[in-house]
Amino acid sequence: MLKKYRVRDYDFKLIILLIAVTVIGILAIGSAKADNQNKQILGFVMGFFIMIVLSFFDYSFFLRFHWAIYALNIVFLLMVIFLGTEVNHATRWLEIGGIRFQPSELTKIMLILFYSQYIMKHREKLNSLKNIMTMLVLLIPPLYLVYDQPDLSTTIVIAAIVCIVWYVGGLSYKLIFGVLALAVPTAVILFIMILQPDQQIINEFQQLRILAWLEPEKYSKTLAYQQTNAMMAIGSGQLWGKGLNNTTISVKNGNFVSESETDFIFTIIGEELGFVGGCIVVILLFLITIECLNVARKAKDLAGTCIASGIAALIGFQSFVNIAVATGLFPNTGLPLPFVSYGLTSLVSLYIGMGFVLNVRLQCVRKYNN
Repeated sequence: MLKKYRVRDYDFKLIILLIAVTVIGILAIGSAKADNQNKQILGFVMGFFIMIVLSFFDYSFFLRFHWAIYALNIVFLLMVIFLGTEVNHATRWLEIGGIRFQPSELTKIMLILFYSQYIMKHREKLNSLKNIMTMLVLLIPPLYLVYDQPDLSTTIVIAAIVCIVWYVGGLSYKLIFGVLALAVPTAVILFIMILQPDQQIINEFQQLRILAWLEPEKYSKTLAYQQTNAMMAIGSGQLWGKGLNNTTISVKNGNFVSESETDFIFTIIGEELGFVGGCIVVILLFLITIECLNVARKAKDLAGTCIASGIAALIGFQSFVNIAVATGLFPNTGLPLPFVSYGLTSLVSLYIGMGFVLNVRLQCVRKYNN
């Protein structure tokens, strides 16, 4: 379980990137809502500690319990239905022993671990019809339970991450392109159906978010208000921004973007750190994603490759979606910006994932040294 490693083999570059982007997030959160800054620092310290501890444990040991990980994930999601707390029209939070967390954030990491081991064990018959159907059947319960919270955006992210893990694990590209050939026109048809007044596919609040994105002028005083102001704030930052914790007239100081410390944290970065600050955050997240992919490429086994690739997909895809929402390219989704947005569950979950990536790196270095 625990093995001896050399300090020089540790991925300090990745550690520095993680600290840098998290510190920027903490500073931005403090500027957006000072009351939450200490909580985010606590989440950073806790997550960082867990990451370091996990990095020294052989990930193969945890993967032996992949069915237990899957079952625990389902239990958490079911508990949300019966014991969850409703916030802003959604029931996504669970409180156990005084600890309040969001199980859907843990779902992303737990499914990456589960499918990494599952693919490793069934790699020789991965493309058989029986195996593909089994993987799909196992994916449906967590997807439905997250979607039912309701949380469509997280459901889409989880599905995308799992599909990437499947592809990296060896799922035939012919099958993937075949599915895409059906999925793309189906998605277009569903999108058209969602826009109909009497649709029953998604709830009314989710439909209105999409309509507000398509017709921001019509909803400028209601649902498009926050996203429109977010784009205005980012543009007003110009090159260098207005400075953190400034007291000038601004979108943040006027409270024109609610919950700016969470989903719209990139608005604060754009307004107060400017184009330069926004680029620094994007580059840091991009480099973290690339470093995870480098670890995946050198992993000692297929499971390690799937883990590192899955975490890379999570960080890269979710970062893209969050920034796309803040800049008006996507409708409002409610997804946090990895390592930057306020949220202890999201932050700690990501650091748990990075702990596994660091161990994959140590294991691959150990393999080459031997």
